Amino acid sequence: MKFLVMALGNIGPEYADTRHNIGFMVADYLAAKHDARFELKRHAFVTEIKHKGKTLVLVKPTTYMNLSGKAALHYLTSEKIPKENMVVVTDDLALPYGKLRLKGKGSAGGHNGLKHIQETLGTDEYARLRFGVDANFPKGRQVDYVLNPFSADEKIDLALHIEKAADAILSFATIGLERTMNVVNTR
Repeated sequence: MKFLVMALGNIGPEYADTRHNIGFMVADYLAAKHDARFELKRHAFVTEIKHKGKTLVLVKPTTYMNLSGKAALHYLTSEKIPKENMVVVTDDLALPYGKLRLKGKGSAGGHNGLKHIQETLGTDEYARLRFGVDANFPKGRQVDYVLNPFSADEKIDLALHIEKAADAILSFATIGLERTMNVVNTR
């Protein structure tokens, strides 16, 4: 059985360690843990990992955040993965730093990457793992905030939070959305 992990972020070294790229960081962690390497393919850097008999296709779109739906649609179609087996990993300003929230459907919540995926797929019924980056910025400075690196204090336990997000993805693929939500959303 195949699963699609849509890790949202922006390509380029200037975005590499920013809050908006937490999806890429989680995908990079999963790939490294499974000795997998990303290859540049259509609309994305892509690799596959195996976990407990499941194949997870990790996708880091090259379309930039606001056009993430292009890669989502392409890999759902080309890999013949049902949308029920897709999880999108993204940053979330509405959650405290490091807090994870897994949902099976819902609004884009003002997130342009999620908005484009929903517009492209024509539905909001797909799993999304939101990684809290907090909203510690002055009014009108949201873009600067998400496009800046994590603070020194945040970096202290960033690796632990990334590992928990990766574990949530593996759990989604092995025990399913509902059971994983029961674990992730109660932390």
